[in-house]
Amino acid sequence: MLSTMQDVPLTVTRILTHGMTIHGKSQVTTWTGEPEPHRRSFAEIGRRASQLAHALRDELGVDGDQRVATLMWNNSEHVEAYLAIPSMGAVLHTLNLRLPAEQLVWIVNHADDKVVLVNGSLLPLLAPLLHRLPSVEHVVVSGPGDRSALDGVAPRVHEYEELIAGRPVSYAWPELDERQAAAMCYTSGTTGDPKGVVYSHRSIYLHSMQVNMAESMGLTDKDTTLVVVPQFHVNAWGLPHATFMTGVNMLMPDRFLQPAPLADMIEKERPTHAAAVPTIWQGLLAEVTAKPRDLSSMASVTIGGAACPPSLMEAYDKLGVRLCHAWGMTETSPLGTMSNPPAGLTEEQEWPYRITQGRFPAGVEARLTGPGGESLPWDGESAGELEVRGNWIAGAYYGGADGEDLRPEDKFSEDGWLKTGDVGVISADGYLTLTDRAKDVIKSGGEWISSVGLENAIMAHPDVAEAAVVAVPDEKWGERPLATVVLKEGATADYAALRTFLAQSVAKWQLPERWTIVPAVPKTSVGKFDKKVIRRQYADGELDVTQL
Repeated sequence: MLSTMQDVPLTVTRILTHGMTIHGKSQVTTWTGEPEPHRRSFAEIGRRASQLAHALRDELGVDGDQRVATLMWNNSEHVEAYLAIPSMGAVLHTLNLRLPAEQLVWIVNHADDKVVLVNGSLLPLLAPLLHRLPSVEHVVVSGPGDRSALDGVAPRVHEYEELIAGRPVSYAWPELDERQAAAMCYTSGTTGDPKGVVYSHRSIYLHSMQVNMAESMGLTDKDTTLVVVPQFHVNAWGLPHATFMTGVNMLMPDRFLQPAPLADMIEKERPTHAAAVPTIWQGLLAEVTAKPRDLSSMASVTIGGAACPPSLMEAYDKLGVRLCHAWGMTETSPLGTMSNPPAGLTEEQEWPYRITQGRFPAGVEARLTGPGGESLPWDGESAGELEVRGNWIAGAYYGGADGEDLRPEDKFSEDGWLKTGDVGVISADGYLTLTDRAKDVIKSGGEWISSVGLENAIMAHPDVAEAAVVAVPDEKWGERPLATVVLKEGATADYAALRTFLAQSVAKWQLPERWTIVPAVPKTSVGKFDKKVIRRQYADGELDVTQL
């Protein structure tokens, strides 16, 4: 027996048309560095998305599922591309502007991008690569920047505003299959070549609904979200699509991602929510500590991409800003968990839940797998590799124009679950606590030491700004932890003092013997600690290590 319900495809097009009509007065505000930011209503964004679609089809020949890449900051034009490109049946491909040149070249060629939309300030990054990108036929430039970098090296070059000007402000959007590709992102390629993840219209629509759920970010058209997480980082965690679905106003920082302008835009524009990786909030905390600003409008902050030190949560609690842990990956669209505590708890009782990665929503199934492939219980103690499946979870990687989808054994189980590479425990009520990445666990004398646990304990010291811990070879124990520490300006703590402080909360056998102070912890293109760089620096003798 079949239902009597209508079968209406879940597509980005419906998010676009709903947002520009029902929530037409909501705004995308782009920070410009000038006295006044740039503002566009959702209705105007929708009309300009139609104009962009006409330009891509009629002028640039995008008439199917060709890939249209973006190398752009977070701004209103990028939002227009987010909506127009999938809605016309093409595939949005966001390029990570922080990747090494070689990886960018590999990714563009692997995806077979036909068009690149680029902000003018990023032309010095793109221009030297164009002669190695044979599939790129058109470059569309938006915003200020020196165009001379393109002289003699580019295919056809277009100005964004000139290209869309005068074109119809409505578009006969095609009725698409909801399982059709809508967007794609590539992993950062920390091991081997980057891997392409292709999102469907259906997965984006369902993920957007989950982002908007009260148990997730729970935003409404009364809110303004400061979208610091880059639009090239897993579709800005789904926020541009989710906000257009519910009318949440967006505050986009463009290229102004330093702590000082972020503090200024929060004080002036009064966002109620924000999203970014922990390093952003550590920098902002230092900025407002040195030069106080009013952050009181921000009721909540979604923090992900890396584990948030509990000490950072406590510092923002004192400012009246609540940080909420989220966990996800490029392969999970990315929302996998959020750490909203259950109902009926006191502030003190909530704390153990807040420092977890959170619990799984209805669209994500999870299991823990032991070293032998056995399924482990959800008892808050049994640690194993996290595997997930669900409506917005990848089941394969993009194989390229001439290849089949890729399902590496180390990434997908035989029965189709995604192997996340994260090690952790799950409580009986479904809260995930990650203890490490599988590749970062310190295996010492037959026991496991969590590098994340040591990092959080070290960063609780008042003199410490950042700390990263990696495993290094040890003749007696196999591996031991090396602590790399960034001290706050003017701090005086020495290694012995740090180790004594650490001994208050960490078992004696886990205490690092090897310590080094560094000016900064190396980070990946998405702001995570780049531990492979630290391990290489140690192996090459580049670090000044003291052994206690």
